[in-house]
Amino acid sequence: MGRQANETKPIKHICAGLLAHVDAGKTTLSEALLYTAGAIRKLGRVDHQDAFLDTDAQERARGITIFSKQAELEFENTKIMLLDTPGHVDFSAEMERTLQVLDAAVLVIDGSDGVQGDVHTLWRLLKRYEVPVFLFVNKMDQPGTDPEKVLTELQKKLDSNITSVGKLLQPGDNEGERETELEHAAMCSEALMEEYLETGELSAENISDTVAERKLFPCFFGSALIIQGVEELLKGLETYASTSPYRK
Repeated sequence: MGRQANETKPIKHICAGLLAHVDAGKTTLSEALLYTAGAIRKLGRVDHQDAFLDTDAQERARGITIFSKQAELEFENTKIMLLDTPGHVDFSAEMERTLQVLDAAVLVIDGSDGVQGDVHTLWRLLKRYEVPVFLFVNKMDQPGTDPEKVLTELQKKLDSNITSVGKLLQPGDNEGERETELEHAAMCSEALMEEYLETGELSAENISDTVAERKLFPCFFGSALIIQGVEELLKGLETYASTSPYRK
């Protein structure tokens, strides 16, 4: 299990919503986030009809989220109000209401399918409501999935400023990949480029501001079902998400 919240009182409060194309694994990711943060002790599964946030009988029977749900978790110095929103197009109005209260959204992408039609719709809605976006590419444990291929597709079809930041959160881990991430992140804003040219690094504060301005979209890869990449996503939210002053 991942690291628990520190004993000190959380200094940051974030309202984060999970959004996804249907069957991308959104509710499975919500279970994995809660489990990794220690908010629940047992992992539920959608296909076993015991997912923690699928409380309605229809949801358990159909294996989909119909109503927006909320749960709280703490990770390091951040308290996160997690909202699991409906992924099925029939319940999009419920999901759209949720967008108006978010500090950040986690858009879940199926790593084996890539950018599906509904993902474009979700991306446009997130832009309309000016919600900062983190991406989690799920199901990367399946054969044939390629992080670089998926990232390139996301940059081409959604936004060129979607960038992997996993190595930025782990100083000293694979310097070559970390330098690539630094360079791509630096190109997302003038402020980041100036800092990178002056210091060769990027501060978490400046990255956080750029994410809040929707000029950089952090991307993570993993598999919610086997709890892979989930702690990195939590670390990314803890480090780069904020109660944004840029929201209208």
